[in-house]
Amino acid sequence: MRTTALKQDERLPLYQRLRDEIAARIAAGDWLPGEPIPTEAELTQLYGVATGTVRKAVDALVSEGLLQRRQGRGTFVRRPDFDASFMRFFRQQTGTRAGEREVPASRLLTRRCESPSAPVRQALALAAGEQVIYLERQRILNDRVLFHEDIWLPQSRFSALLSIELAQFDSLLYPFYEEVCEQRIASAHEELTVASADADIAAALSIHIGQPIVVIERLALGYDKSPLEYRISRGAADTFRYRIDIT
Repeated sequence: MRTTALKQDERLPLYQRLRDEIAARIAAGDWLPGEPIPTEAELTQLYGVATGTVRKAVDALVSEGLLQRRQGRGTFVRRPDFDASFMRFFRQQTGTRAGEREVPASRLLTRRCESPSAPVRQALALAAGEQVIYLERQRILNDRVLFHEDIWLPQSRFSALLSIELAQFDSLLYPFYEEVCEQRIASAHEELTVASADADIAAALSIHIGQPIVVIERLALGYDKSPLEYRISRGAADTFRYRIDIT
């Protein structure tokens, strides 16, 4: 097997350069979510580094949540379950049995290309003049709109979405991004705040103006840590219950 040279900044520790190389290859689609990466022995031979360096690089990616070890099977590219995470702490009370959770359906209302606002440009690390694709979406459960979502994507990476009919968009957007645009979401940062509904959000959620709402701001990143999606989700505060077990 021919040795591949690491191209990252030589001032970085060798394991960090290997970690960045593996992450870059995952982002490029060389190793897809749910698939195994080469074994430690294969990586050692491929990059001409010590086994300890490979193990340290893989350990870093496992701790970051990009990779997952499976006993007796190898190390796999991890596919996060963002919808399960999103509903973990916010449980809609629907009259079903206690503890049951339902995943909301989706309705895409708007899709257009536009110039981003300053906060969107900053969140997505866009250069001056770069365009975004804006999506307006509702998440619906039992005929009630739980969330109203504003979503922004870099147009350069997601241009394929502009030629697809709105009805063809999948309810789970992240697998859809991967299928249509070959853009893979690996992780996300979320921030939750409470606000008051303005006239537009009150109408979208069928609540009163000024009623408390939960605002969830999410920045989703690729396997190479590049920003791929900026999203703001808003829902009526009285539909949610926060729960966490502390031990």
